[in-house]
Amino acid sequence: MTHAVERPVLFLDVDGPLIPFGPSAGRLQAPVAGPEEPPDEGNPLLGRLDRAVGPRLLALGCDLVWATTWMEEANEHVAARIGLPRLPVVEWPEAFADAGPRGLHWKTRPLVEWAGRRPFIWVDDEISAVDRLWVAAQHPAPSLLHRVDPAEGLTERDFSALARWLRTDLPGRSPGESPGAEERTD
Repeated sequence: MTHAVERPVLFLDVDGPLIPFGPSAGRLQAPVAGPEEPPDEGNPLLGRLDRAVGPRLLALGCDLVWATTWMEEANEHVAARIGLPRLPVVEWPEAFADAGPRGLHWKTRPLVEWAGRRPFIWVDDEISAVDRLWVAAQHPAPSLLHRVDPAEGLTERDFSALARWLRTDLPGRSPGESPGAEERTD
């Protein structure tokens, strides 16, 4: 008997995945002003956002959630520029430095708690092997911790990896199984 898998959560960081920091950042599409797009308010980093990313994220079929230090500002300054609606925001705890073993990213424990028993994807540029091991041991549902190269931001290769995990590793998996983590090898 196959059990239906709950719709996964996709936790999304801004700096690195959506706002790349490398020399290729200038190759992104120029922002297109629209009636619902707020002005950049003097933040030149917002010009690095790619308007094609939002629709591609929505097409993955996940519940998107901001997992960024931008917090609610991601809704105010990023969402409309990339074609996303207002999204839920992970609220970070006040004290998080002692929230796990040495090397565990400060976001890891709060994201696992937020996801509960649901499968999730975490897209960030600061994910490590310690985070992957901790999530595999602590989270009861499938998860993919996907590290994005901060010099490039989300690329075709990243979207292919996310779609492949959703298509091949998520369906039919029972709670407690972890499909492992996809890591860039470049």
